[in-house]
Amino acid sequence: WNFLCWKLCITIMRLVILDNYDLASEWAAKYICNRIIQFKPGQDRYFTLGLPTGSTPLGCYKKLIEYHKSGDLSFKYVKTFNMDEYVGLPRNHPESYHSYMWNNFFKHIDIDPNNAHILDGNAADLQAECDAFEKKIKEAGGIDLFVGGIGPDGHIAFNEPGSSLVSRTRLKTLAMDTILANAKYFDGDLSKVPTMALTVGVGTVMDAREVMILITGAHKAFALYKAIEEGVNHMWTVSAFQQHPRTIFVCDEDATLELRVKTVKYFKGLMHVHNKLVDPLHSMKEGN
Repeated sequence: WNFLCWKLCITIMRLVILDNYDLASEWAAKYICNRIIQFKPGQDRYFTLGLPTGSTPLGCYKKLIEYHKSGDLSFKYVKTFNMDEYVGLPRNHPESYHSYMWNNFFKHIDIDPNNAHILDGNAADLQAECDAFEKKIKEAGGIDLFVGGIGPDGHIAFNEPGSSLVSRTRLKTLAMDTILANAKYFDGDLSKVPTMALTVGVGTVMDAREVMILITGAHKAFALYKAIEEGVNHMWTVSAFQQHPRTIFVCDEDATLELRVKTVKYFKGLMHVHNKLVDPLHSMKEGN
């Protein structure tokens, strides 16, 4: 029965609304944890996980580390593929996404470094690097669960407004809004912020068997509105995931400020049904 309900629950777009950032992070982490455990990964059966960077997923990573250290979760048979990396930033630079992932996540868990894939923004041939990344994903059997975050302008990874919704991993010039948003990580100095990046495409993420997008904070509220209440639009690339059969948007109350009241009530009503059946905050407590 639980398995049947889980199958039914994820064949529609879901919006999971938690009271605050910490609870949203915990819900996302427990969902990832449960999906890995349910998959029963092993030496000949790796779970493949797509991962984001930025401030939003930090709480989720912190919780996943806790689950690993408590003995509830292993990443020994997990392969990860990160969404993006800056071009021209040294790998050991504190703001490179290599540094971000190792400092905030990978070095705290038992993942094999050979199984943690991050694009090389200093590759001699950047297009060849992007093509090789797509090939590695395919050779791994595709992504089981792709976790993403978005920018205030609704971009996912570095698929800026206007990006093709069938795009693949490629070199992208960053929009000024993105550069301004990232300046806080470079002492507020715009001249230090990279202007180009390597990024998976919208199509790359759409190919994943399941997608979970984290959206928190009032500054993301209009993007969430565009993502779920209006139609698919290449100027708001996150809206493409309306068409994915297994998308979960995980947000806090602040991110719902631009949504219609009836939209929030509808999805909260669905949450009550899901919570009684298979959602992480309940299933882990019950030992399911």
